[in-house]
Amino acid sequence: MAKLVIRGGHVVDPANTRDGRFDVLIDHGKIAAVEPSIPANGAKAIDATGQLVTPGFIDLHTHLREPGREDKETVESGCRAALKGGFTTICAMPNTTPAMDQRGVVDFLRQEALRVGLVSVHPIGAITRGREGKELTDFGELFDAGCVALSDDGNPVWNGFLMRRAMEYARIFDRPLIQHAEDPSLSAGGVMHEGVVSTTLGLRGIPAESEAVIVARDIALAELTGGWVHFAHLSSAKSVEMIRQAKRRGVRVTCEVTPHHVALTEEAAAGFDTAAKVNPPLRTEQDRLALLEGLRDGTIDCIATDHAPHTEWEKEAEFDAAPFGISGLETALAVCAGALVASKIISWTRLIESLTANPAKIAGVKAGTLSVGAPADVALIDPKAQWTVDPAQFVSKGRHSPFAGHAMTGRVVRVLRHGAEVHGA
Repeated sequence: MAKLVIRGGHVVDPANTRDGRFDVLIDHGKIAAVEPSIPANGAKAIDATGQLVTPGFIDLHTHLREPGREDKETVESGCRAALKGGFTTICAMPNTTPAMDQRGVVDFLRQEALRVGLVSVHPIGAITRGREGKELTDFGELFDAGCVALSDDGNPVWNGFLMRRAMEYARIFDRPLIQHAEDPSLSAGGVMHEGVVSTTLGLRGIPAESEAVIVARDIALAELTGGWVHFAHLSSAKSVEMIRQAKRRGVRVTCEVTPHHVALTEEAAAGFDTAAKVNPPLRTEQDRLALLEGLRDGTIDCIATDHAPHTEWEKEAEFDAAPFGISGLETALAVCAGALVASKIISWTRLIESLTANPAKIAGVKAGTLSVGAPADVALIDPKAQWTVDPAQFVSKGRHSPFAGHAMTGRVVRVLRHGAEVHGA
């Protein structure tokens, strides 16, 4: 593998508190040096003038749908979408068919990801068998098979006793449980946020308390057990404040937010647009501002896409019948750049940290850094690139996005994995 030097770019590497003009030397697929100036000396040179040079992004929350719903997405199509968005590492959620609740399904995913060979794919196993919330899976088997965390995502672990035992069990392995915070008794039948818009549209709402009561319960259980709970796709101001206070008390809790929740509110669904139907739902402007503040002050650890592709015929149904979820890998960087950096909520450095170093810590993976000796997974970003979101051009099989037709600024223009240029298209 030939040597490669990336020259003239602005390196943003939060794991090493590096933020400035540096050259990056890559040798045999690994970072060999990061210095103010590195002579080419026969190495292939990439001119990154005017671009940001960052570690490849890490997504803690990707739905690849395979096995079981290959009409929605496959490992290969999902990995291509990840690359197009700048992600070189993704964590695959367990709501497949069958659920990722035993070694055989985990092995299938890992082998398929190796066959595809585009990005690093780390499985997230199920907490309960079949994700039914009745019986715990064999945590030891799943972690030994390569799972980086466990979750019943799509479903909450609603039974408090079972969640307590799960936290005690997972603590042995020092790995997080990822909770889909939703009380089904409060959200049952709801299709969007409960508020003025849902009332106007005549749609059944999901109150923010559906999320908040599970967040409160699981914080209490984490405090009781010493276990580690990670809350997926936060959506409400109440949840953010409870997590903020829990962290101050030293409770082992981490959390994520999605690009669509920091950029949009319930108003996005005002025209019965199923592209804006997600779970948890888009909420109020007050909730959105609380999410921004949570990112700014570090209460929210990272940004995850919750990439959840569906077929066209499913999403084009009436609002009540359409499934929750959108495709988010290919738009994540630009959406966040607009909602967070351009509006001066956070800096590029904090944004990149939320997409690299922080999710790497939570997943426990060796990625998200440009440290010497690390795998050369690199994203090059043109922060001034202007483009318009056209879901018809997505490489994901899921072609629905609430950002369709939106003008964006900022785009990933080149991705290297293990020092080799790779393409999502």
